[in-house]
Amino acid sequence: MPAMYSPLIRQQIGALLDEAVQGAQRKGLLPTAAIPASPIERASNPAFGDYASTLPLKLARSARMNPNQIARILVDELPASPMIERVTVAGPGFINFTLSDRWLGEQVNTVVDLGPDFGAIDLGHGVSIQVEFVSANPTGPLPVASGRGGALGDSLARVLGAAGYKIWREYYVNDHGSRIDVVGQSIFARYAQEFGRDVSVPADGYHGTYLIDLARHLKATQGDRFLAMPLAQAYQELARLGVAYFLEGIKADLERLGIEYDCWFSEQTLYDQGAVQQTLDMLKERGYIATREGAVWFVSSVLGEDKDNVLVRSNGEPTYFASDVAYHYNKLVERGFDRAIDVWGADHQGHVGRTKAAVGALGISPDRLQIIIHQLVTLKVDGQPIRMSKRTGNLVTLREVLDEVGSDACRFFFVSRSADSHLDFDLDLAKRQSDENPVFYVQYAHARIASILRFAGDVDYQHADVSLLRHPAELALIRKMIELPEIVETAATTCEPHHLPHYAMELAAEFHSFYTQCRVVSDDVALTAARLKLVAAAQCALRNTLELIGVSAPNEMRREGDAAESEKVEGRR
Repeated sequence: MPAMYSPLIRQQIGALLDEAVQGAQRKGLLPTAAIPASPIERASNPAFGDYASTLPLKLARSARMNPNQIARILVDELPASPMIERVTVAGPGFINFTLSDRWLGEQVNTVVDLGPDFGAIDLGHGVSIQVEFVSANPTGPLPVASGRGGALGDSLARVLGAAGYKIWREYYVNDHGSRIDVVGQSIFARYAQEFGRDVSVPADGYHGTYLIDLARHLKATQGDRFLAMPLAQAYQELARLGVAYFLEGIKADLERLGIEYDCWFSEQTLYDQGAVQQTLDMLKERGYIATREGAVWFVSSVLGEDKDNVLVRSNGEPTYFASDVAYHYNKLVERGFDRAIDVWGADHQGHVGRTKAAVGALGISPDRLQIIIHQLVTLKVDGQPIRMSKRTGNLVTLREVLDEVGSDACRFFFVSRSADSHLDFDLDLAKRQSDENPVFYVQYAHARIASILRFAGDVDYQHADVSLLRHPAELALIRKMIELPEIVETAATTCEPHHLPHYAMELAAEFHSFYTQCRVVSDDVALTAARLKLVAAAQCALRNTLELIGVSAPNEMRREGDAAESEKVEGRR
């Protein structure tokens, strides 16, 4: 979705206010002074208008004037604009703006003309952002929480792309280190057991039954050749095969979730290319390395952290933190991304401070790195939490939830809460084909529109007279539609894609309300054309919003106990 949309409404109103201040200053009605920043906000009470400004309150001190008086001066000096129908002063000095009905109708043309580009803005100006998300160890199937991280990361990437940033999606593959060694030992134990050998899984190993599935696969495809190898070699070979096997499953699960990466970055390459050692050398040159008890430490305490962090253990084995530091240097310096955003699980909360400290120690502004921590997911059936998987005996996997409710419900529910909030995922609700299910409710609005347009057949609405759209339900729907660019701006600025599902619900509600109150296809040819163009615009806004969430926009759906929606519409119309 390229950035092609016109300036945001609040920016246009802000420009009008700036002109009013400058005009008042030229006339001596206001003292000459710098204009403080005063964002235009949506009015808290729609009865007062669509947007509001507190600029008079902010100017009062420097101007030494009553803010209500300032507000009235600015209203008098405000340039005329076809988008504004009414401007009023309220309270101690608020300026309220009401959008013109005629201008609102014209926005229907704008939305339809922009089509898939509606909602896009030029906030990022081509700044490059690498978004790294999921990055779960390839030692087993993805848990549900990783699915949440995937949906959040991918939706964030989508909305940043719509906001004019150049986006690069990346999965960091942890294919080096002690845990990979342990997975090799765990696979060997399960593999040997398939041949009747009495070999136990290491106490700190992986005990999930998914390793039994892998062991049976290896027995069928590789025979018993690993039993004849020296143990160290067998562990290494099985670890390599296991990582490839699990990574293939991870890729398949994420593809089902609608996620495509630009790069699957191997941690091992950082060691193969000497990048980890080079990064440690840089930290040493800058005075951030200390050797104690045979281990190499990053002295992050001098940078404000509570404690120092081990980079290389006393046995000479680098820690994951060492490669993380090298990886972030690779992102922000060697590959030159302007910004990097990491989406991590709740168990990585304690790593945030030390990672940003290490980035700063390498001479990189820590502001170029943003780390988002997402909280856990609790699955519920019949209102009760479920924790055990029938297949693995461990936490329920993402694949099982995808099998149960599908990708659309997963994406919508995963993104619907802010990352820092715990998510209760009601599996019963996610499967329900009724308005109680939020994703069904939104998709049903899109399907209902598609049904209306099919029923209208060859009615030409492209040149409709949109000035006929004056019914309160029509105008309410338009007002909600044209919020999308602002939602994109908010979600991109705050890196909080959860605003999108909430907006989708509100937009669907406005459409359903319009549909209830306004007959679309009628004997009035002109009004029929105008309303058809309105529903086409609403369809565009809904589809674009769902695309940003990563959810499909179906053209046909059926409620529980209902006839097909197309039949219902034709029956009514």
